[in-house]
Amino acid sequence: MQITLDNPASAPQPLNDFYSQVARVEHADGSALLFVSGQIAEGVTVAEQSRGIFETLDALLRAHGASLADVISIRTYLTDIDAREEYGAVRQQFLTGTPPTSMTFEVPRLFRPDARVEVEIVAAVSLRE
Repeated sequence: MQITLDNPASAPQPLNDFYSQVARVEHADGSALLFVSGQIAEGVTVAEQSRGIFETLDALLRAHGASLADVISIRTYLTDIDAREEYGAVRQQFLTGTPPTSMTFEVPRLFRPDARVEVEIVAAVSLRE
């Protein structure tokens, strides 16, 4: 098993140098798990922020040979749980296959005052052929 921590150049860069956006855990057979750090995005509404988040997640996954179809687990943090329908409508546009395992939490605030939603995921990358 090999672990690689990464901030892919082809994806939006992290807000600071204190964390890696992707941890790739690669197995000997070529399959891998991708653990993607919580992502936030700019925007006024939860829908705008959610759209930006999923676009960033898509770019991070693609940099590792995966896509949003490979997401197996998702955790969402909302500063207002009543916004889950607004968030969910955007999520359904990006996650169109079998839904991954999921947890959604209401939190009093996120590390940026204007952030209303944060999403972290785990994806499974198929065997290399």
